[in-house]
Amino acid sequence: MSFQAYLDNIEEKTGLTPRQLVERATAKGFGPDTKATPIVEWLDVDYGLGRGHAMAIVHVITRGDTITVKSVDKDGNRIDVTETLWLDGKATKPSA
Repeated sequence: MSFQAYLDNIEEKTGLTPRQLVERATAKGFGPDTKATPIVEWLDVDYGLGRGHAMAIVHVITRGDTITVKSVDKDGNRIDVTETLWLDGKATKPSA
């Protein structure tokens, strides 16, 4: 599954875009220096997200909206086609 697909699934599960979750995380005091555990616990308790989906949001909260070039793989099972993740919701995502 692509990283972007994880983010899209999170939106389906929570009703919030990844950007909205990042904004809520920031309001709670989570940011680039926050360890994963408190963020994962918050996402579980407040939104029912499992560890895999939560870790995708942890990445966005702590590292921003980019993934490494090695994560971009058009031919394998990781089908992210860009290094920049779309955080503003599936409905507004530009075509690849």
